Amino acid sequence: MTHLDRLRDAAFALVAIAFIFACSATSAANDSRPAKITSIESAGPIKVFILAGQSNMEGHGFIPADPKRNGGKGSLEFLVKDPATAGRYAHLVGKDGKWVVRDDVWIHYLDRKGKLTAGFGVKEDRIGPELGFGTVMGDAIEEPVLLIKLAWGGKSLAQDFRPPSSGGETGPYYKEVVERTLAVLKDLKMQFPELGDRGYELAGFGWHQGWNDRINQAFNDEYEKNMANFIRDIRNDLGVPNLPFVIAETGMSGPEEKHPRALSLMKAQAAVAQYPEFQGNVAFVSTKAFWRDKEVSPTGQAYHWNTNAETYYLIGEAMGQAMKRLSTKMPAK
Repeated sequence: MTHLDRLRDAAFALVAIAFIFACSATSAANDSRPAKITSIESAGPIKVFILAGQSNMEGHGFIPADPKRNGGKGSLEFLVKDPATAGRYAHLVGKDGKWVVRDDVWIHYLDRKGKLTAGFGVKEDRIGPELGFGTVMGDAIEEPVLLIKLAWGGKSLAQDFRPPSSGGETGPYYKEVVERTLAVLKDLKMQFPELGDRGYELAGFGWHQGWNDRINQAFNDEYEKNMANFIRDIRNDLGVPNLPFVIAETGMSGPEEKHPRALSLMKAQAAVAQYPEFQGNVAFVSTKAFWRDKEVSPTGQAYHWNTNAETYYLIGEAMGQAMKRLSTKMPAK
């Protein structure tokens, strides 16, 4: 074999190797990524988020498009069918036309529990912030996500949720939040046996409350102090010193709100997130832009965001996005 023949053979070999490598790379690219490992198969601990507050955390956003309620406008069913919004909310409906049931997010809401889907509002025909929040967190986190929702209508921070550090009598619903959270965590294997014995991590706290303080001047005046103390005390009582905390603004009535008490309460909520000790671990979410007028909503209940499902979904979604920004240890999917 001549020297030229040896060079030719070596060149052919190099071409063959390059071809094999290219085919392998193309195959890998076509496969993109391995099929998504559902969070129930992930070996990591359950990521637990607490959602607490009063009636607007309970959630009054209507699901069914009742023709008797303004032609169904503002309901979740209307949103997924109306050409103007169907694309935005298509992910909430399966190919069978039924509401999607998440296989990676669970919820425990007082006496109800299950996989997250539409229907975990104050009644089974309503939604609250949990749906948008859970969608964001489920999409962001590889591990299973559990939402512990603790909300009761008509409750103030000044009295009902009053934190111990604010002095006076500790609010009964502050105690409920702590005690019920710890009870669920202690009984996780019994409550959600499908998740196995993987342990948990308290990963964040979402808060949407303020109406009952907004309509009372004395309660309003001490809201900022009480909110800051609430965060400190919750972290202490749950044993998570820097638990990420998201405050959703009490922004019902929208950008045009002019009432002094309403404005001062929203200012107090925003101010707490600016405390030096809360930098990087507390976020404030403005919600005024999510207001929908009664003309495009199921009802005119201003204190319940006109029972507009889009509003509640967007509040939860914004809270979830803020929580993602606070959670630096969150692995991307």
